[in-house]
Amino acid sequence: MKKVLIINGGQNFGHSGGRYNKTITENTLEVLQKFENVEVKITNVDGNYDKDEEVQKFVWADYIIYHTPIWWFQLPNGLKKYIDEVFTAGHAKGIYMSDGRKPENPQINYGTGGMLGGRKYMVTTSWNAPATAFTLPGEFFNETSVDNGPLFGFHRMNAFVSLEKMESFHFHDVEKNANVERDMKLYREHLENVFEKELKPQLV
Repeated sequence: MKKVLIINGGQNFGHSGGRYNKTITENTLEVLQKFENVEVKITNVDGNYDKDEEVQKFVWADYIIYHTPIWWFQLPNGLKKYIDEVFTAGHAKGIYMSDGRKPENPQINYGTGGMLGGRKYMVTTSWNAPATAFTLPGEFFNETSVDNGPLFGFHRMNAFVSLEKMESFHFHDVEKNANVERDMKLYREHLENVFEKELKPQLV
């Protein structure tokens, strides 16, 4: 039995009601339930949570799936607060032990003190920006991808606690040119393909 923690980073703030990431979370659960050997837990960061219980969920999980909107090119405040609280509470309790350096040579090995080795994570993001803003010459993001640009720090954060990256999925143009049915279909296919590969040894 493989265990998956889904973290829904959507929230009700400003003009956002969090509905889009709620829909992504529901689709994720539906896909994962097709695999009989998967157990799922869900955390909604916009709800009430206990940071110590969340630490235990990270320790429990084999896979962590983050769903987050991007606000002003960064994680929304609710998800950032969740990470700050939970990862800090996880010091020496299963998330990280130290920054990995030793006093005798503090210039090397930074970022090697994570405690979540053997686990993997995936992230989805939702953007008002179209995909072409990241790919076309002269457009806003200077041909820099989501993962190598706005999410660079997020990915290094997960590496710091020893999580291994799985292939991301990014939803674009979700405000001015949304096609929810199409995008959810593409996402479900992505998720199915990823987890069929991950779980293949168990499914044989």
